[in-house]
Amino acid sequence: MNELERSNSTIQAPRAAEAVVAGHICLDVIPTLVGGGVVFMPGQTVEAGPAVFASGGPVSNTGLALHKLGVSTRLMGKAGDDLFGQAILRIIESHGPGLAEGMVVVPGEYSSYSIILSSPNADRMLIHAPGCNATFGADDIRYDALEQVRLFHFGYPPLMERMYADNGAELATIFRRVKTMGITTSLDLSMPDPNSAAGRADWHAILGATLPYVDIFLPSAEEILLMLRRPLFDELAAQAKGSRPLDHITPDMFSELGQALLDMGAKIAGLKAGERGLYLRTAGAAALEQMGRCRVAGEAAWSDRELWAPCFAAQVAGTTGSGDATIAGFLAGLLRGMGPEETMLTACAVGACSVEAVDALSGIRSWPETAERIAAGWPRMPLALNGSNADWRWDSTHAIWMGPKDIHALPAY
Repeated sequence: MNELERSNSTIQAPRAAEAVVAGHICLDVIPTLVGGGVVFMPGQTVEAGPAVFASGGPVSNTGLALHKLGVSTRLMGKAGDDLFGQAILRIIESHGPGLAEGMVVVPGEYSSYSIILSSPNADRMLIHAPGCNATFGADDIRYDALEQVRLFHFGYPPLMERMYADNGAELATIFRRVKTMGITTSLDLSMPDPNSAAGRADWHAILGATLPYVDIFLPSAEEILLMLRRPLFDELAAQAKGSRPLDHITPDMFSELGQALLDMGAKIAGLKAGERGLYLRTAGAAALEQMGRCRVAGEAAWSDRELWAPCFAAQVAGTTGSGDATIAGFLAGLLRGMGPEETMLTACAVGACSVEAVDALSGIRSWPETAERIAAGWPRMPLALNGSNADWRWDSTHAIWMGPKDIHALPAY
C-alpha cells in the first residue's frame, strides 16, 4: 500500500477546523530562470537553475496560507494515485500533520500539474494540465466535516470542468448546500483562456445561479470583466498592446463591476487588481446580517462600503499564488473580526509577502510577524485615484482610498 492509499484507506473523524478550503489543487513545477526577462522563441534553449516543486491551486495556496497565519484549516481537493498525487499529499503534510485528511484520492486518474515560468520582472506564464480537477463535483465535498466550520472557501471553478458545465449546476449545488448549514461562504475564480471551453461558458448564468449563496466573492478584475463584460474585455485587450486589460480598467469600471456583483447576490465583493491593489464593495447591513457563522464584526462599519487599498512595497521574486495569498489574508482578517480597512490591509500585506518568494507559500509569514511588519510602517506602492475620479478620497488614518459609493465618504448635509 502506497502513501496515498494509506492516507485514504480509513475514514478518520474529521479534525476540528475553523475554515475549509476546497476546489482546485495541483503540483506546481517552477524552474528557476536565470537572468532577467526571458523571451521564448522556437528552437531556443533557456538556461534554468533548480526546479521548485510545490502544491498549487487555491486548496494549497489559500488553505496553507491560512494555516501559516494561524487559522485552523481543512483542505478538500482531488488527486490521482500517481507520482504527482503522492508529491501533492507529501507537500501538504509537510506543513502540518493531518492537513491532507480531507483530500480525495482517485485510483486511475492523473493528478493536475502546472509548469510555471515566472521571471522576477514579468507576469508568470503557465502550462497547465487539469487532471482529476475536471471530475471534481458536489459529491466530493466532505459535508460531514463542515458541521462546526465557520468559513467555506472554494477556488478556481474555471479550471474544473464539472464546475462550469451545465451552467454551473454542480457549483451552485455546493454553495447552496453549504449555505443551508449556516456557514459563511467564499468564492474565488481563475482566468480562463478566452478561447477555451471555460472561456466560452456562460459565466453570467453560472454566477447568477451561484452568487445568491456566496457571501464573499474575491475574483480578479480581469476575470470578471471577461466573464460579465466580454465585449469590453476584448476592446481593452485590443488596446493593451503589450500591457494587460487590467491596466486599462478605470475606477468607474471597478465601481460598475462591484455593483453588478452585489446585485447578483454577493454580500462582499473584492476585485484583485495586481500591483494596483485591492478594490472592495459591500452590501447593506441587512444583507451582511445573513452571512452566517463568520459574519462581519460590526455591520455598521462594513455596510455600503467602497474601498481601494494600495499594495505594500515588495522585492518581487515571483507572482505565483499572490492572489490566493491575498485572499487568505482577507479571510484571516474576517475570521479575526477586523474592520474592512484592517482586513484589506492584511490581505494586501499577505499578498506582498507571497511575491517575495518564487513559490506561493515560502514568503508568507506568521500572523504576529505580518502584523508587526505592518505596524512598523511598511511602505506602500503609489496609487493615485483622485486624478481619474475626484470623488475618491484618501483616508490617511488607514492609508486607503474611499470611493464615491462609500457611505462613510458621502458629504454631510
